[in-house]
Amino acid sequence: MPASPSTARAINDRLALRLLQQEGPLTAGQLKQLTGLSRPTVADLVERLSVAGLIAVVGEAGEQRRGPNAKLYGIVADRAYLAALDVRTEGVSVIVSDLLGRVLAEASVPIGDDTGTGPAVEQAVALVERAAKEAGAVGAPPREGVRAWGRLHTVGIGAPGLIDPATGELRDSSGLPAWHRRLVAALQERLPDARVIVENETNLAALAEQRDGAARDRDTFVLLWLGQGAGAAVVLDGALRRGASGGTGEIGFLPVPGTGGLPSATDCAGGFHSLAAAGAIVRLAGECGVGVDGGGLGAAELVRGAVGGSAASGGAAARFLDALADRLAIGVASVVAVLDPGCVVLGGEVGQAGGEVLAGLVEERVRRLSPLVTEVRASVLGGGAVLRGALLTARDRAQDELFTPPGR
Repeated sequence: MPASPSTARAINDRLALRLLQQEGPLTAGQLKQLTGLSRPTVADLVERLSVAGLIAVVGEAGEQRRGPNAKLYGIVADRAYLAALDVRTEGVSVIVSDLLGRVLAEASVPIGDDTGTGPAVEQAVALVERAAKEAGAVGAPPREGVRAWGRLHTVGIGAPGLIDPATGELRDSSGLPAWHRRLVAALQERLPDARVIVENETNLAALAEQRDGAARDRDTFVLLWLGQGAGAAVVLDGALRRGASGGTGEIGFLPVPGTGGLPSATDCAGGFHSLAAAGAIVRLAGECGVGVDGGGLGAAELVRGAVGGSAASGGAAARFLDALADRLAIGVASVVAVLDPGCVVLGGEVGQAGGEVLAGLVEERVRRLSPLVTEVRASVLGGGAVLRGALLTARDRAQDELFTPPGR
């Protein structure tokens, strides 16, 4: 059944807007060429989108023949502002961008373990408000006929823990600070005109690696997150898989040999977390004689130093990397046996620090453990993948609304 005229117009408008975002400013002639639409249809959609305040003339193409096709049309970047948060047990980081993803402000604040829930929430909310003000995303009067013009439209939050697939809310998880769950409600209360969405940090990192990082050429892959904790995200046929309870990828609870116990429903000690989380990696480095004189280096710094050969002399660095690869291969081989993703990305700060060296060592071991051919890659984005993924998610959500002109 052919699409109705209004549906066809909506499809054409969205196609043009996506092209303008991906390619940058385009002429009407270029839009015609890229969309395959007729010249009158392109002229109509340019007029509609201009009237709706979604695009504007941003220059001229420099063509020899001047005329309507010489005008360059671009997305109105300040049509909306977006914020992205990376919420961790030890603090919060935030970036604010325009609709094209250009970062206008960024900030972070540490939050200590002894900080109460109320003060912790206030510190985090105040950080977002300051960044939004610096970016010019607050205080601007709404443009007539356009909701929240020039203001913070969508806030994307990446946080550890499970996201309820039915409600989209962060579930109460043992071991995580109480202020994490309170923060989402507090932001919605203080920013009533903004949409606030929350997603598991590892899922957001996988989204970022797929769009802009190590998995750009993969529709199916697994991201193994190596940070303060250990987690995984699963992307199958281009879609992020969350599971019935939002727990797909909770690899920290995977029972593994050599940990002296089994994990429980409330404690991942004895699981893969005990082998691959930051604290376990630091202890392993010490056992191998790496970083013993480094004065409290973190896991990523120790791995980076070992890869570069600067953290230890002799064979200590090699022993450390080999032992770490042995540990990581257990988790990777388990994922491969169940999902056969063909590609596993070592993510987070540790995965990025290990680079191709650590990825190659893990791939070699997985090749011996599994008959399923699996490429192991190092993260391109590292710990910054969470913020990038939160920003991409916020932008996608905003565009779903903003890229539909009024009256649809």
